[in-house]
Amino acid sequence: MTDAIVKISDQGASFLKQGQMWMYVNNLASSIDALEDGCQVSIETLSGAYLGTGLLSKQSHITVRIFSKQHEEIDQEFFAAKIRKAWAFRKTVEPRNLDNCRVIFGEADGLPGLTVDRYNHVLVSQITCFGLEKRKELLYDALLHVLQEDGQDVQAVYERNDVPSRTKEGLELYKGFYGEHDLPTETIIHENGLALHVDFENGQKTGYFLDQKSNRVLVRNIAKGKKVCDCFTHTGGFALNAAMGGAAEAVGVDVSASALEEARANAKLNDLNNVRFIQADVFDYLDTLKPNEYDLIILDPPAFTKSRKTVMKAYNGYKRINLQAMHVLKGGGYLVTCSCSRYMETELFEKMLREAAQEAGVTLKQVSVTQQNADHPILWTMEESSYLKFFIFQIL
Repeated sequence: MTDAIVKISDQGASFLKQGQMWMYVNNLASSIDALEDGCQVSIETLSGAYLGTGLLSKQSHITVRIFSKQHEEIDQEFFAAKIRKAWAFRKTVEPRNLDNCRVIFGEADGLPGLTVDRYNHVLVSQITCFGLEKRKELLYDALLHVLQEDGQDVQAVYERNDVPSRTKEGLELYKGFYGEHDLPTETIIHENGLALHVDFENGQKTGYFLDQKSNRVLVRNIAKGKKVCDCFTHTGGFALNAAMGGAAEAVGVDVSASALEEARANAKLNDLNNVRFIQADVFDYLDTLKPNEYDLIILDPPAFTKSRKTVMKAYNGYKRINLQAMHVLKGGGYLVTCSCSRYMETELFEKMLREAAQEAGVTLKQVSVTQQNADHPILWTMEESSYLKFFIFQIL
């Protein structure tokens, strides 16, 4: 097979040479009108130098996603090789949680536009690349085969293709099992010894926030004997870990009644009696607290910004909740604070924390700084793969 050729500008070529895996529409130096949407293409410089092989998305701002820096066919064998490497990585970095982990993290695993999470017997997939959607039968067959040949009990692929970014590719939104399967869409996972209910049909993202697994253990390890408040608790992740770690009392706060219903069910599932949940707006709840009310506060809000245009508005939101938490923590208490927005860059987040601490009249003593769980690997040539910032401080 001979690939169609897509010529790109010198600026676009410089991005790809640095390891970028996206080629934007404004980098095009040749027409793509005659090409079939989703087709395999070779990217070349204006002078004809080969830069990579990818899949075309004619409606997307990301016109080509790069899958290889070699001339090779993007077929089932190609997918299987990428998946084997990704799975070997998970077996190395996440051996205790292989039945609840991110199997494929898009660009970081050489499969741009693909997310795959595992919840016991089901692989939950999300495709945001037109070319992959056209090849998903080959992709899913390779995915199931690679894990099954390793002795993993995976039985089906559930598609969570209801993410709005698919519309930018000209793809429809839908969810459901791929093929003929009559399996439950709810399951119980065991995350570092904690049993958790997951609804991968209706839950957030692909069903659960797997990216905070290792960070939740950090909270578990410092919670013993402390009064803990988990803000934006959702289904209870941090609060339950604090309770499991021996907290004197763990309180989870969230505005969602349905999420808190699951959180209470998770507490019961693990026989945890030292945790309770409150339905409230976190900003309002923090305003009701008195100084020295908690020994440990966790701030794990949803992304306050999903674009560069609203970063400063998000900055103010992050500053407000961190300032509130600093005011009500006991002296010598602990603040756990994070951001899951890639647009809120680390330097800006740290600037916000310094300002909040100065205004609160406290000193931040760093305990640890981490990022997303290891099964969400960061590719240093793709800034987009790095998004979660997670800080633990003692407040002095």
